[in-house]
Amino acid sequence: MRVLVQTVKSASVEILGKTVGQINHGYLLLIGFTDTDNKDIVDKMIDKILKLRVFADEHRQINLSIYDVNGSILSVSQFTLYANTKGGRRPSFVDAMRPHEAEELYNYFNEELEHQFGKGISTGVFGADMLVHSVNDGPFTIMLDSKELFNE
Repeated sequence: MRVLVQTVKSASVEILGKTVGQINHGYLLLIGFTDTDNKDIVDKMIDKILKLRVFADEHRQINLSIYDVNGSILSVSQFTLYANTKGGRRPSFVDAMRPHEAEELYNYFNEELEHQFGKGISTGVFGADMLVHSVNDGPFTIMLDSKELFNE
């Protein structure tokens, strides 16, 4: 599982001219799954995301969590996080989880994230052609990879 975490001043997802998810200050999460991912990995990743201290405190030190800043979360599925570009100029996505299984894990991720976060989150729509708008804060962007984090 890979999650690209961006701290944002605002972010939104638009489909066919309609905004389907929108937040102010918080996280824009781009979520991708591979074939070896499961609910245990998702649970570990949620814990990691919610406990990250990536927001600046009053001394401009990166020291605060999403809870500390009363932030919001926008979660967007992003299978292209598993793009393989080693073989040429056109990316291969063979490492990305098949859509049906990925959608189930994405839905589980969002439900559990909302439950553990303790308040609602915004989401995109799995498999949709989305326009994602964001105003990055910092910018501060990090990649979380379950294989690196949890030796999965």
